[in-house]
Amino acid sequence: MNESEYKFFLPLWRRVAVTLFCAGWSILEWVNGNTLWGFIFVGLTIYCIWKYLYTFDQNAPME
Repeated sequence: MNESEYKFFLPLWRRVAVTLFCAGWSILEWVNGNTLWGFIFVGLTIYCIWKYLYTFDQNAPME
C-alpha cells in the first residue's frame, strides 16, 4: 500500500465502510443469482477484513 492509500485508510470509519460495501455487494449478487460475482465479492470482503481491520497498523511510520 502506498503512502496516499495508507493516509486515506487511516480513519477507522473508512475501512469499515469499504468492508461493509463489499459485504453488501456480495449479498446483492447472491440475491440476484450471480454466484460468480457473489464469490468474488465474498473474497474481497474477506480481504478487506484481513487487510483493513485485522492487520492494519495505525502506528506504522509514513515515509
